[in-house]
Amino acid sequence: MPTGSHGLRRGRMSSEGSAGGKARDCRITGREWLLLLLLAAVQLTHIVDFMLVMPLGPVYMREMGLSPGQFATVVSAYTVAAGLAGLVAARFLDHFGRKSALLTMYAGFAVGTLLCAIAADYATLLAARTVTGAFGGVAASLVLAVVGDAFHDSRRGTATGVVMSAFSVGSIAGVPLGLLLAEHFGWQVPFLALGGLSLGVLALALLVMPPFREHLSQAHAHAGYWEVLSNPNHLRAFALMVALVFTTFSIVPFLATYLVTNVGLRQDELKFMYLCGGLVTIVTLTWVGRLSDRHGKLRVYRLIALVTLAPIVLVTNLPAGTSVPLVLLLTTILMVTTSGRMVPAMALITASSLPRQRGSFMSLNAAVQHLSSGLAAAIGGMML
Repeated sequence: MPTGSHGLRRGRMSSEGSAGGKARDCRITGREWLLLLLLAAVQLTHIVDFMLVMPLGPVYMREMGLSPGQFATVVSAYTVAAGLAGLVAARFLDHFGRKSALLTMYAGFAVGTLLCAIAADYATLLAARTVTGAFGGVAASLVLAVVGDAFHDSRRGTATGVVMSAFSVGSIAGVPLGLLLAEHFGWQVPFLALGGLSLGVLALALLVMPPFREHLSQAHAHAGYWEVLSNPNHLRAFALMVALVFTTFSIVPFLATYLVTNVGLRQDELKFMYLCGGLVTIVTLTWVGRLSDRHGKLRVYRLIALVTLAPIVLVTNLPAGTSVPLVLLLTTILMVTTSGRMVPAMALITASSLPRQRGSFMSLNAAVQHLSSGLAAAIGGMML
Protein backbone atom coordinates (compact mmCIF):
# COMPACT_ATOMS: atom_id res chain seq x y z
CA MET A 1 0.00 0.00 0.00
CA PRO A 2 1.19 3.58 -0.37
CA THR A 3 3.00 4.88 2.65
CA GLY A 4 1.86 8.46 2.19
CA SER A 5 5.32 9.82 2.81
CA HIS A 6 8.88 8.78 3.35
CA GLY A 7 9.15 10.66 6.64
CA LEU A 8 11.25 8.00 8.30
CA ARG A 9 13.21 7.07 5.21
CA ARG A 10 14.36 10.47 4.07
CA GLY A 11 13.04 12.93 6.63
CA ARG A 12 10.73 14.38 3.98
CA MET A 13 7.10 14.33 3.11
CA SER A 14 4.90 14.98 0.14
CA SER A 15 3.15 18.32 0.09
CA GLU A 16 -0.18 16.97 1.21
CA GLY A 17 -2.57 19.13 3.11
CA SER A 18 -2.12 21.61 5.82
CA ALA A 19 -4.25 24.41 7.09
CA GLY A 20 -1.41 26.70 6.23
CA GLY A 21 -1.60 25.74 2.55
CA LYS A 22 0.93 24.00 0.39
CA ALA A 23 3.38 26.83 0.21
CA ARG A 24 6.79 26.12 1.61
CA ASP A 25 6.96 29.45 3.43
CA CYS A 26 8.47 28.68 6.84
CA ARG A 27 6.79 31.63 8.54
CA ILE A 28 3.99 30.94 11.01
CA THR A 29 1.01 33.32 10.92
CA GLY A 30 -0.69 34.97 13.87
CA ARG A 31 -3.69 32.61 13.75
CA GLU A 32 -1.34 29.64 13.60
CA TRP A 33 0.53 30.93 16.65
CA LEU A 34 -2.77 31.09 18.53
CA LEU A 35 -3.47 27.48 17.57
CA LEU A 36 0.03 26.42 18.63
CA LEU A 37 -0.34 28.14 22.01
CA LEU A 38 -3.65 26.36 22.60
CA LEU A 39 -2.14 23.01 21.68
CA ALA A 40 0.87 23.75 23.87
CA ALA A 41 -1.49 24.55 26.76
CA VAL A 42 -3.18 21.16 26.34
CA GLN A 43 0.23 19.49 26.36
CA LEU A 44 1.34 21.58 29.34
CA THR A 45 -1.50 20.44 31.58
CA HIS A 46 -1.09 16.83 30.43
CA ILE A 47 2.67 16.84 31.04
CA VAL A 48 2.48 18.55 34.44
CA ASP A 49 -0.20 16.10 35.56
CA PHE A 50 2.00 13.18 34.55
CA MET A 51 5.27 14.58 35.92
CA LEU A 52 3.88 15.84 39.23
CA VAL A 53 3.07 12.43 40.64
CA MET A 54 6.66 11.15 40.59
CA PRO A 55 8.28 13.72 42.95
CA LEU A 56 5.22 13.42 45.22
CA GLY A 57 6.03 9.76 45.80
CA PRO A 58 7.46 10.26 49.31
CA VAL A 59 4.35 12.28 50.26
CA TYR A 60 1.97 9.55 49.07
CA MET A 61 3.97 6.89 50.90
CA ARG A 62 3.86 8.92 54.09
CA GLU A 63 0.26 10.18 54.05
CA MET A 64 -1.52 7.28 52.33
CA GLY A 65 0.77 4.54 53.56
CA LEU A 66 1.60 3.40 50.03
CA SER A 67 4.35 0.84 49.64
CA PRO A 68 7.00 1.38 46.94
CA GLY A 69 5.27 -1.29 44.87
CA GLN A 70 1.88 0.41 45.19
CA PHE A 71 3.36 3.76 44.22
CA ALA A 72 4.99 2.17 41.17
CA THR A 73 1.57 0.78 40.23
CA VAL A 74 0.01 4.26 40.56
CA VAL A 75 2.66 5.68 38.21
CA SER A 76 2.39 2.86 35.69
CA ALA A 77 -1.44 2.90 35.77
CA TYR A 78 -1.39 6.24 33.97
CA THR A 79 0.78 5.00 31.13
CA VAL A 80 -0.90 1.60 30.81
CA ALA A 81 -4.36 3.22 30.70
CA ALA A 82 -3.14 5.73 28.12
CA GLY A 83 -1.71 2.93 26.00
CA LEU A 84 -4.83 0.76 26.10
CA ALA A 85 -7.08 3.75 25.44
CA GLY A 86 -4.93 4.65 22.45
CA LEU A 87 -5.39 1.16 21.01
CA VAL A 88 -9.17 1.43 21.36
CA ALA A 89 -9.42 5.04 20.15
CA ALA A 90 -7.39 4.31 17.02
CA ARG A 91 -10.39 2.45 15.59
CA PHE A 92 -12.60 5.53 15.33
CA LEU A 93 -10.66 8.80 15.76
CA ASP A 94 -10.36 9.51 12.04
CA HIS A 95 -14.16 9.40 11.70
CA PHE A 96 -14.57 12.56 13.79
CA GLY A 97 -13.37 16.13 13.42
CA ARG A 98 -10.06 16.75 15.17
CA LYS A 99 -11.54 19.52 17.35
CA SER A 100 -14.49 17.51 18.66
CA ALA A 101 -12.33 14.46 19.31
CA LEU A 102 -9.60 16.44 21.06
CA LEU A 103 -11.94 18.45 23.28
CA THR A 104 -13.92 15.35 24.29
CA MET A 105 -10.76 13.56 25.37
CA TYR A 106 -9.42 16.68 27.07
CA ALA A 107 -12.65 17.12 29.05
CA GLY A 108 -12.24 13.57 30.37
CA PHE A 109 -8.66 14.37 31.30
CA ALA A 110 -9.77 17.46 33.26
CA VAL A 111 -12.34 15.43 35.19
CA GLY A 112 -9.74 12.75 35.95
CA THR A 113 -7.32 15.36 37.27
CA LEU A 114 -9.98 16.73 39.62
CA LEU A 115 -10.70 13.17 40.79
CA CYS A 116 -7.01 12.85 41.74
CA ALA A 117 -7.47 15.77 44.14
CA ILE A 118 -10.23 14.01 46.07
CA ALA A 119 -8.63 10.55 46.16
CA ALA A 120 -8.57 9.29 49.74
CA ASP A 121 -6.64 6.03 49.52
CA TYR A 122 -4.68 3.76 47.23
CA ALA A 123 -7.72 2.38 45.41
CA THR A 124 -9.30 5.75 44.62
CA LEU A 125 -5.96 7.28 43.63
CA LEU A 126 -5.28 4.35 41.32
CA ALA A 127 -8.72 4.72 39.73
CA ALA A 128 -8.28 8.47 39.27
CA ARG A 129 -4.87 8.07 37.65
CA THR A 130 -6.31 5.43 35.32
CA VAL A 131 -9.08 7.79 34.15
CA THR A 132 -6.65 10.67 33.73
CA GLY A 133 -4.19 8.57 31.77
CA ALA A 134 -6.82 7.08 29.46
CA PHE A 135 -8.22 10.44 28.38
CA GLY A 136 -4.98 12.41 28.60
CA GLY A 137 -2.99 9.99 26.50
CA VAL A 138 -5.46 10.12 23.61
CA ALA A 139 -5.72 13.92 23.89
CA ALA A 140 -1.93 14.22 23.61
CA SER A 141 -1.89 12.08 20.47
CA LEU A 142 -4.59 14.27 18.91
CA VAL A 143 -2.54 17.39 19.60
CA LEU A 144 0.21 16.01 17.36
CA ALA A 145 -2.35 14.89 14.77
CA VAL A 146 -3.59 18.49 14.59
CA VAL A 147 -0.01 19.72 14.15
CA GLY A 148 0.41 17.25 11.30
CA ASP A 149 -2.80 18.43 9.63
CA ALA A 150 -2.26 22.15 10.17
CA PHE A 151 1.41 22.58 9.26
CA HIS A 152 3.29 21.68 6.11
CA ASP A 153 6.45 19.60 6.49
CA SER A 154 8.59 22.69 5.87
CA ARG A 155 7.21 24.21 9.11
CA ARG A 156 6.32 21.10 11.06
CA GLY A 157 9.63 20.91 12.93
CA THR A 158 9.18 24.46 14.24
CA ALA A 159 5.53 23.80 15.14
CA THR A 160 6.44 20.55 16.90
CA GLY A 161 9.17 22.34 18.85
CA VAL A 162 6.72 25.00 20.03
CA VAL A 163 4.17 22.42 21.19
CA MET A 164 6.82 20.31 22.87
CA SER A 165 8.17 23.37 24.70
CA ALA A 166 5.22 22.73 27.00
CA PHE A 167 7.55 20.23 28.67
CA SER A 168 9.93 23.06 29.45
CA VAL A 169 7.24 25.39 30.77
CA GLY A 170 5.93 22.55 32.88
CA SER A 171 9.41 21.95 34.28
CA ILE A 172 9.98 25.65 34.95
CA ALA A 173 6.61 26.61 36.36
CA GLY A 174 4.24 23.66 36.57
CA VAL A 175 6.16 21.07 38.57
CA PRO A 176 8.00 23.49 40.92
CA LEU A 177 4.76 25.41 41.56
CA GLY A 178 2.90 22.17 42.09
CA LEU A 179 5.50 20.97 44.60
CA LEU A 180 5.37 24.35 46.34
CA LEU A 181 1.57 24.18 46.61
CA ALA A 182 1.79 20.62 47.89
CA GLU A 183 4.40 21.62 50.45
CA HIS A 184 2.33 24.49 51.88
CA PHE A 185 -1.30 23.48 51.31
CA GLY A 186 -1.34 19.72 50.80
CA TRP A 187 -0.80 17.41 47.84
CA GLN A 188 -4.44 17.77 46.71
CA VAL A 189 -4.16 21.48 45.84
CA PRO A 190 -1.90 21.10 42.75
CA PHE A 191 -4.45 18.77 41.15
CA LEU A 192 -7.32 21.13 41.94
CA ALA A 193 -5.40 23.99 40.32
CA LEU A 194 -4.43 21.87 37.32
CA GLY A 195 -8.00 20.67 36.83
CA GLY A 196 -9.29 24.24 36.95
CA LEU A 197 -6.66 25.38 34.44
CA SER A 198 -7.60 22.50 32.13
CA LEU A 199 -11.25 23.56 32.18
CA GLY A 200 -10.20 27.11 31.26
CA VAL A 201 -8.09 25.86 28.33
CA LEU A 202 -11.01 23.66 27.24
CA ALA A 203 -13.39 26.64 27.16
CA LEU A 204 -10.94 28.77 25.16
CA ALA A 205 -10.28 25.99 22.65
CA LEU A 206 -14.01 25.50 22.21
CA LEU A 207 -14.33 29.16 21.19
CA VAL A 208 -11.34 29.69 18.91
CA MET A 209 -10.05 26.35 17.60
CA PRO A 210 -10.91 25.49 13.95
CA PRO A 211 -12.87 22.24 13.45
CA PHE A 212 -10.23 20.45 11.31
CA ARG A 213 -12.62 18.22 9.38
CA GLU A 214 -10.79 18.12 6.03
CA HIS A 215 -9.75 14.50 6.49
CA LEU A 216 -13.44 13.51 6.69
CA SER A 217 -13.84 14.29 2.98
CA GLN A 218 -11.84 11.10 2.40
CA ALA A 219 -14.17 9.05 4.58
CA HIS A 220 -14.59 6.45 1.85
CA ALA A 221 -10.84 5.91 1.93
CA HIS A 222 -10.41 5.62 5.70
CA ALA A 223 -7.87 2.96 6.50
CA GLY A 224 -8.87 -0.02 8.55
CA TYR A 225 -7.28 -0.71 11.91
CA TRP A 226 -5.00 -3.45 10.61
CA GLU A 227 -4.20 -1.48 7.48
CA VAL A 228 -2.69 1.25 9.66
CA LEU A 229 -0.83 -1.33 11.74
CA SER A 230 0.56 -3.18 8.72
CA ASN A 231 1.96 -0.11 6.94
CA PRO A 232 5.77 -0.65 6.88
CA ASN A 233 6.45 3.06 7.36
CA HIS A 234 4.18 3.08 10.42
CA LEU A 235 5.98 0.05 11.84
CA ARG A 236 9.31 1.87 11.51
CA ALA A 237 7.78 4.83 13.34
CA PHE A 238 6.55 2.58 16.16
CA ALA A 239 10.00 0.97 16.45
CA LEU A 240 11.62 4.39 16.71
CA MET A 241 9.16 5.40 19.44
CA VAL A 242 9.92 2.23 21.45
CA ALA A 243 13.65 2.96 21.27
CA LEU A 244 13.15 6.58 22.34
CA VAL A 245 10.91 5.67 25.25
CA PHE A 246 13.04 2.82 26.61
CA THR A 247 16.19 4.95 26.72
CA THR A 248 14.30 7.60 28.68
CA PHE A 249 11.76 5.87 30.91
CA SER A 250 14.11 3.23 32.22
CA ILE A 251 15.72 6.21 34.01
CA VAL A 252 13.33 9.15 34.47
CA PRO A 253 10.74 7.61 36.87
CA PHE A 254 13.53 6.79 39.33
CA LEU A 255 15.63 9.91 38.86
CA ALA A 256 14.21 11.92 41.78
CA THR A 257 14.44 9.00 44.21
CA TYR A 258 17.95 8.12 42.97
CA LEU A 259 19.21 11.68 43.40
CA VAL A 260 17.80 11.92 46.94
CA THR A 261 18.69 8.41 48.15
CA ASN A 262 21.96 7.66 46.34
CA VAL A 263 23.48 11.01 45.44
CA GLY A 264 22.39 12.96 48.51
CA LEU A 265 20.17 15.76 47.21
CA ARG A 266 17.56 17.06 49.62
CA GLN A 267 13.87 16.69 48.71
CA ASP A 268 13.47 20.48 48.56
CA GLU A 269 16.35 20.74 46.05
CA LEU A 270 14.56 18.65 43.41
CA LYS A 271 12.57 21.66 42.24
CA PHE A 272 15.81 23.29 41.06
CA MET A 273 16.48 20.35 38.75
CA TYR A 274 13.15 20.90 36.99
CA LEU A 275 13.64 24.67 37.02
CA CYS A 276 17.11 24.59 35.45
CA GLY A 277 16.19 21.96 32.90
CA GLY A 278 13.03 23.79 31.94
CA LEU A 279 14.66 27.19 31.58
CA VAL A 280 17.21 25.84 29.13
CA THR A 281 14.94 23.53 27.15
CA ILE A 282 12.29 26.19 26.57
CA VAL A 283 14.90 27.80 24.32
CA THR A 284 16.55 24.70 22.90
CA LEU A 285 13.36 22.89 21.83
CA THR A 286 12.23 25.71 19.54
CA TRP A 287 15.80 26.10 18.27
CA VAL A 288 16.05 22.37 17.51
CA GLY A 289 12.74 22.58 15.64
CA ARG A 290 14.08 25.33 13.40
CA LEU A 291 17.31 23.43 12.83
CA SER A 292 15.27 20.39 11.83
CA ASP A 293 13.32 22.37 9.24
CA ARG A 294 16.49 23.95 7.90
CA HIS A 295 18.99 21.07 7.88
CA GLY A 296 16.80 17.98 7.74
CA LYS A 297 14.97 16.22 10.54
CA LEU A 298 16.77 12.90 10.20
CA ARG A 299 20.23 14.50 10.27
CA VAL A 300 19.44 16.59 13.36
CA TYR A 301 17.87 13.61 15.12
CA ARG A 302 20.90 11.39 14.53
CA LEU A 303 23.27 14.03 15.89
CA ILE A 304 21.30 14.70 19.08
CA ALA A 305 20.65 10.98 19.68
CA LEU A 306 24.39 10.34 19.61
CA VAL A 307 25.14 13.22 22.00
CA THR A 308 22.45 11.95 24.42
CA LEU A 309 24.57 8.91 25.33
CA ALA A 310 27.03 11.01 27.37
CA PRO A 311 24.61 12.55 29.92
CA ILE A 312 22.75 9.24 30.32
CA VAL A 313 25.97 7.51 31.38
CA LEU A 314 27.16 10.39 33.57
CA VAL A 315 23.88 11.05 35.41
CA THR A 316 23.30 7.37 36.23
CA ASN A 317 26.79 6.97 37.71
CA LEU A 318 27.03 9.97 40.04
CA PRO A 319 28.87 9.24 43.30
CA ALA A 320 27.32 10.03 46.68
CA GLY A 321 27.98 13.58 47.78
CA THR A 322 28.23 15.04 44.26
CA SER A 323 27.87 18.82 44.49
CA VAL A 324 24.45 20.25 43.74
CA PRO A 325 25.72 22.55 40.91
CA LEU A 326 27.29 19.58 39.11
CA VAL A 327 24.13 17.50 39.52
CA LEU A 328 22.03 20.35 38.13
CA LEU A 329 24.41 20.82 35.20
CA LEU A 330 24.32 17.15 34.21
CA THR A 331 20.57 16.71 34.69
CA THR A 332 19.97 19.85 32.63
CA ILE A 333 22.11 18.47 29.79
CA LEU A 334 20.17 15.20 30.07
CA MET A 335 16.85 17.05 29.74
CA VAL A 336 18.13 19.12 26.81
CA THR A 337 19.29 16.11 24.82
CA THR A 338 16.48 13.65 25.61
CA SER A 339 13.78 16.23 24.90
CA GLY A 340 15.69 17.74 21.97
CA ARG A 341 15.87 14.47 20.04
CA MET A 342 12.10 14.11 20.39
CA VAL A 343 11.43 17.22 18.25
CA PRO A 344 12.82 15.91 14.94
CA ALA A 345 11.74 12.38 15.86
CA MET A 346 8.10 13.39 16.35
CA ALA A 347 8.14 15.48 13.16
CA LEU A 348 9.43 12.42 11.28
CA ILE A 349 6.86 10.14 12.90
CA THR A 350 3.98 12.53 12.15
CA ALA A 351 5.09 12.77 8.52
CA SER A 352 4.95 9.01 8.06
CA SER A 353 1.14 8.88 7.76
CA LEU A 354 -1.47 10.18 5.35
CA PRO A 355 -3.97 12.78 6.66
CA ARG A 356 -6.86 10.29 6.45
CA GLN A 357 -4.90 7.89 8.70
CA ARG A 358 -3.21 10.39 10.97
CA GLY A 359 -5.63 10.35 13.90
CA SER A 360 -5.61 6.55 14.13
CA PHE A 361 -1.88 6.37 13.51
CA MET A 362 -1.01 8.98 16.16
CA SER A 363 -3.32 7.27 18.65
CA LEU A 364 -1.56 3.96 18.01
CA ASN A 365 1.79 5.70 18.27
CA ALA A 366 0.74 7.18 21.61
CA ALA A 367 -0.35 3.71 22.73
CA VAL A 368 3.07 2.36 21.79
CA GLN A 369 4.70 5.26 23.63
CA HIS A 370 2.73 4.83 26.84
CA LEU A 371 2.86 1.04 26.95
CA SER A 372 6.59 1.17 26.28
CA SER A 373 7.12 3.72 29.04
CA GLY A 374 5.22 1.55 31.50
CA LEU A 375 7.22 -1.51 30.46
CA ALA A 376 10.48 0.43 30.59
CA ALA A 377 9.69 1.67 34.11
CA ALA A 378 8.80 -1.86 35.22
CA ILE A 379 12.02 -3.30 33.79
CA GLY A 380 14.02 -0.43 35.28
CA GLY A 381 12.45 -1.11 38.67
CA MET A 382 13.37 -4.81 38.46
CA MET A 383 16.95 -3.89 37.58
CA LEU A 384 17.14 -1.65 40.64
